[in-house]
Amino acid sequence: MSGELTVNKDDTEIPCLLVPLLGTTLLLPTVTVAEMAPMRPVQSVANAPQWMLGKYEWRNSYVPVIVFEAINGGKLTPLNPQGRMAVLNNTGVDSRLPFLAIPTQGIPRMVRIAENDIVENAQAYKKEFDEMPVKVGLEEMVIPNVTALEKAYIATGLLD
Repeated sequence: MSGELTVNKDDTEIPCLLVPLLGTTLLLPTVTVAEMAPMRPVQSVANAPQWMLGKYEWRNSYVPVIVFEAINGGKLTPLNPQGRMAVLNNTGVDSRLPFLAIPTQGIPRMVRIAENDIVENAQAYKKEFDEMPVKVGLEEMVIPNVTALEKAYIATGLLD
C-alpha cells in the first residue's frame, strides 16, 4: 500500500487498522482487535477444515487461527514470518469463543478514517465472509464479517 489516506477532519473519525492479506486489505475498527501479536508457530488441530491453521498460544490460552483468504474462497496462504497475528475480540456469538486470530501478510497500519470517507465498493464482488467491500479514497479494502467467522468456527465442532 502506498500513499496516505485522505480524511475529512470535519467528520467523526474512527481509529482503524489496515490489515494486509494476500490480495486484499482488511479494514478493522481498533475496538475489534484485542492485539496485533507477533507471529509464532501455530499448533495443528486434528480434523480442522483447510481454512483453520490450528491454535495460537496467546495470553495463556489457545486461540483458533482462521486464514481469511482461504475461508473466503481463496488459497490457503502460509504464515509470513514478518506478519502479525490479528487477535480479534468476540462479537458475542458464543462466550466460549472469546477470541479468534487471523494471520496477516505484513505489518498492519493504524489510521483514523472519517466515517463519511468509507464508501461501499459496489463494483467489488461481496464474498461470503465480507461484511462489505469498501473504498477509502482510492484504496479498496474489505470489512470482514467477524460474526460469520465465529459461526463458521463454532460449526466445525472444535470449540472446547
